[in-house]
Amino acid sequence: MTKVAVIYYSATGHGSSMARRVAAAAEAAGAEVRVRPVAETQTPESFAHNPAWTANYQATKDLPAATGDDIVWADAVIFGSPTRFGSVASQLRAFLDSLGGLWSQGQLADKVYAGFTSTNTPHGGQETTLLTLYVTLMHWGGIIVAPGYTDPLKFVDGNPYGASLLANHDNIDEFDETTYNALDHLARRVVHVADRLGS
Repeated sequence: MTKVAVIYYSATGHGSSMARRVAAAAEAAGAEVRVRPVAETQTPESFAHNPAWTANYQATKDLPAATGDDIVWADAVIFGSPTRFGSVASQLRAFLDSLGGLWSQGQLADKVYAGFTSTNTPHGGQETTLLTLYVTLMHWGGIIVAPGYTDPLKFVDGNPYGASLLANHDNIDEFDETTYNALDHLARRVVHVADRLGS
């Protein structure tokens, strides 16, 4: 059974919702799945003015946080992060940067990797966030499995690099069937390719 780790950072909860959807789709495709949030690096006081950020923090703070062992365990890893000025959030970046020891031992190589993201505005850095994430994963020797245009649904969501969500200022999940389909397809494709590599 292919093992998939869904490792994500979420501030206001959109990423948490996306991670749950990806995990469910990977499980439905036959994978064993771990869902691990990246630990928050900001103090709760620093985002107390944002009710959605506070609510997501309270909902996830006691979950097992992502560690390098989750990547070593996995055959495939799907990373998630909101966009921060065209790249991943600093919390995920700090986690990735902490993995140099595992990288130097070759323990991050030869695994399937993919990603998902969200932005507040159209064209708000979704593509650059995924592409810059993949640069790190290429340094690891990872096998990038982007969805491409491998299914007609990808011509609807228009993102061949991963899956993405447009999240509004009111912190209301803007999920529609297009987004759900893109997340499901991403997870299924990752599991399918990892299954083929493992056989």
